Amino acid sequence: MTSDRTPLYKFLSPRYWVLWIALAKMRLFSILPMGMGMAIGRTLGRLMYRILPKRRYVAARNIELAFPEKSPAEQEQLVKDIFLSLGLSVIETTWSWWASDKRVQDMQKIEGIEYLEQALARGKGVILLTGHFTTLELTGRMLCKGRPDVFAMYRRHRNPLFQEIMRRGRERSAPQIAKQDVREMIRVLKRGKAVWYAPDQAFRGKMSTAANFFGISCPTNTATARMAKMTGASVVPFLSQRLPGTQGYLVKLLPPLENFPGEDAEQDTQRVNDLIESWIRQVPDQYLWVHRRFKPEEEGMESPYKVNPHKKRK
Repeated sequence: MTSDRTPLYKFLSPRYWVLWIALAKMRLFSILPMGMGMAIGRTLGRLMYRILPKRRYVAARNIELAFPEKSPAEQEQLVKDIFLSLGLSVIETTWSWWASDKRVQDMQKIEGIEYLEQALARGKGVILLTGHFTTLELTGRMLCKGRPDVFAMYRRHRNPLFQEIMRRGRERSAPQIAKQDVREMIRVLKRGKAVWYAPDQAFRGKMSTAANFFGISCPTNTATARMAKMTGASVVPFLSQRLPGTQGYLVKLLPPLENFPGEDAEQDTQRVNDLIESWIRQVPDQYLWVHRRFKPEEEGMESPYKVNPHKKRK
């Protein structure tokens, strides 16, 4: 789990001043009314679309690969919508880290919490299975807040100040486990706790296999099935969605996966990919498409992203 906090006075040198200013602005965003915050988030998204050509290219290429049935105009509009969603995620992150419990509760609609309760009652742990949606920061707080029996995985940020602020914000909702600390995750599951886990990003390594995602074979983490088999934990899927306008956010838990894990970890992994894909198709603009999900299965193979990322889009 996470180590002791780093005192913030250690980040007062000039190299951190620009980030401190940005964090101060984020903190201000957290107190804005929901409608105003979302309007600013969409503006941020339009700006990000313009100033982040590499990310724009990756998103566009992913959409070309995942939705070949869409026309070029439809694909272009979806990419723009993806960046609007990314801008909204900035505002949602401020709500997750700094907004009051009451304010967050007023935004949330949680369905199926009984599936988590029933799975925890077994005493063998629960893997809360989800994907990398742009709403994950805020909806993660909605699901975990007030539940000391739910832990969350995290990836360290390269900037130590941002890492410290991010960790403090997230620890308001749930104890944190470093993504690389698989042993700690297994220990937590064996103690009968739940762990929030998203295995849907490209992964090459010991626990990797080639699995289809939107009809494309790409390296995928098999850890969900392997950890469930090792610990006896139930796998409870949950999806999150940003509802239209200012209606809030839906966090929907589903029944534990039946007959999971099976005899074949690769088949189990494909099952997980198919499930996450079905959620993405419901709200494709809310998925984190700026990640290079369709990397080749092995180093040295031709990458589908190997084109000039600075080429202007029409």
